[in-house]
Amino acid sequence: MEPITGAEILVRCLKDEGVEYLFGYPGGSVLHIYDELYKQEDVKHILVRHEQGAVHAADGYSRASGKPGVVLVTSGPGVTNAVTGIATAYMDSIPLVVFTGQVPTALIGNDAFQEVDTVGITRPCVKHNFLVKDVRLLAETVKKAFYIAMTGRPGPVLVDLPKDITITKTEYHYPKKVKLRSYNPTVKGHAGQIRKAVDMILSAKRPMLYTGGGVILSDGSAELVELTQLLGYPITQTLMGLGAYPATDKQFIGMLGMHGTYEANMAMHECDTLIAIGARFDDRVTGKIDKFCPTARIVHVDIDPSSISKNVKVDIPIVGSVPNVLRAMINVIRDEKLKPDTEALTQWWRQIDEWRKMESLRYRPSTEVIKPQFVVEKLYQVTEGQAIITSDVGQHQMWAAQYYLFDRPRQWINSGGLGTMGFGLPAAMGAKFAFPDQDVACITGDGSIQMMLQELATMKQYNTPVKIINLNNGYLGMVRQWQEFFYQKRYSMTYFEALPNFVMLAEAYGHVGMKIERPGDVEGALREAFAMKDRTVFLDFVTDPSENVFPMIPAGGGQNEMLLAERDDMVSTHEEGMVLV
Repeated sequence: MEPITGAEILVRCLKDEGVEYLFGYPGGSVLHIYDELYKQEDVKHILVRHEQGAVHAADGYSRASGKPGVVLVTSGPGVTNAVTGIATAYMDSIPLVVFTGQVPTALIGNDAFQEVDTVGITRPCVKHNFLVKDVRLLAETVKKAFYIAMTGRPGPVLVDLPKDITITKTEYHYPKKVKLRSYNPTVKGHAGQIRKAVDMILSAKRPMLYTGGGVILSDGSAELVELTQLLGYPITQTLMGLGAYPATDKQFIGMLGMHGTYEANMAMHECDTLIAIGARFDDRVTGKIDKFCPTARIVHVDIDPSSISKNVKVDIPIVGSVPNVLRAMINVIRDEKLKPDTEALTQWWRQIDEWRKMESLRYRPSTEVIKPQFVVEKLYQVTEGQAIITSDVGQHQMWAAQYYLFDRPRQWINSGGLGTMGFGLPAAMGAKFAFPDQDVACITGDGSIQMMLQELATMKQYNTPVKIINLNNGYLGMVRQWQEFFYQKRYSMTYFEALPNFVMLAEAYGHVGMKIERPGDVEGALREAFAMKDRTVFLDFVTDPSENVFPMIPAGGGQNEMLLAERDDMVSTHEEGMVLV
C-alpha cells in the first residue's frame, strides 16, 4: 500500500466513517487538510463565518439527526473561538468530533505563532481529547474519537493535529472497530435492580415519571411511550427532554422546573414514587435540594453512573441505556401481568386535574401589543406542530418550551445546560442540513440573535432557508425579569438603546426581512414567511417589553413555591403583577 500524508488519511477517515458534512474555518495549521478536501467531493465542507458558529451548526446537525457533528478549525484563536460551542455540546451530552490544527510538533510549548494548549484548555469541557504525535496512530485515533463520542453518555471529543503530522506519510488503514480497555459503558441494566424498581413503581400511590434529554439521545422514546401508557402514570419532562413523550397526550402534564407548569411542579412535590429516566437532577429542575420531592422514593435510570446520586440521593439506581432498561421493565410487567394500584392512581389523577385548573400558562391577551406567547402559539398553529424548532437562551426559550407542543424527539433543539446565547441561528442551519425538506424555525431574541448574526452569510451561501422568529422586546429579557423581581427594578445594562434595523440587516445578507408590530398581523406574516420555502425570512416581532415568564420558582424556593402571572381571576397579590401560590 502506497504511503499517504496525514491530511489525506484524515479525509479518508471521514469518508470511511460516513461523514457527510464538515463545518469549519481554515487557517495556517490546517491548510494541508483543506487542500485534500478540495480534491474530493464526498465530504461536504461548510464554510462558516466564526468558529463558534461551526461548532453550534455541527451541534444542531447532531441533535436533529442523531449522527455525530464534525468540526475542523485552525490552531490558536480558531480553537479558543470554538470552546464555547464545545462546552455547549458537553453540557448537553451531544456527540461531536472536533479536529483542531496545532503548530508543528517541534514548536509545541515554545509560544509559537497561533499556539495554545488545546488539550489543556479543552480538557474540562470534552468527553476526551487526543494530541496526535505519530501519523501512524492517526487513523486509529480518529476511529476512537467517533466511538467515544457516540457511545455511553455521548459528548464532544477533540483531536489536536500538529501541522507536521498532516504532511508526514504512512500507510492507511482505518479500523472497522476499536476497543478501549478503560472504557466499557454499561448498556444493560442489572436484572435484580430492574425487578426491584418494577416492584417499587407498581406499589406507588402517587407516582411520577420524570424524563430528560438522555431519552432522546439514546433513541429511547418508543420505549418511554410504551411504558408510560402501560402504567397510566403522569409524566413530566425537562427542557432537554421535551418531545420524547408527545406533549399533546393527556398523560403529559407539562415541563417541570423553574418555569414549569403548576401541575407538574406540584405533582413532583407531592409524589411518593419518582421514576427518573435519562435526567440529571439539574438545579433548574430541583430548586433547593432539601425541598425537592420530600416524600418520594426515587428510581434513577441513566447510562452514566457518575450522574446517579450526584445531586439527589436515590433509592434504586440502574445503570444502562434507556431503551434497554425500559424494555426490560416492560417485559417484566407484561410477562407477569403486573398492574399498578388503579384506585390510588385514579385519586392521584383527580388531584392533578385540580392543579391543572390553575391554568398556569394562561396570560392576558392584547389587541394593542404583541404578546410573545401569542407569537409562539401562532407559530405552532401555522406549522401544525411539525417544524424543527431551535432557540437561543432567555425568555423566548422558555416561551418556546411552554407554548410549542413537541410531539416527537429531536424536534426541539436548544442550549439547556450551558445556556449559550447565539446558539439558535447556527443550530437551525445545522438542522436544515440534516433535514433540508423540513420547516426549521429559530426562536430568538434581540440580544441573542446578535451573538452569531454573521452566520446569515453562511445560510445564504449554502441556501439553508430557515425562518427566524425574533421576539424583539428591546431588552435582555430574562436578565431584566430578574432585576424587576429581585433587584428592585434596577435595570442595569439590560436595555438596548441602539438596536439595528433587523429588516434591512436581513436584506443586506440577501434574505427577506419582515417587521410585525400589530397582533392582527402575526398569523398572516408567519403564513407568508413559511410559504417562501426557498428563502430565509427574518421576522422581527415587536413584542410587549414588560412581559415576564411565568410560572417561576424563585431562587431558593421549592417546587410548591411558584410565582404565577396576576390575572383578573386572581386577587391575592403577592407583588405587583404576580401571585405567590
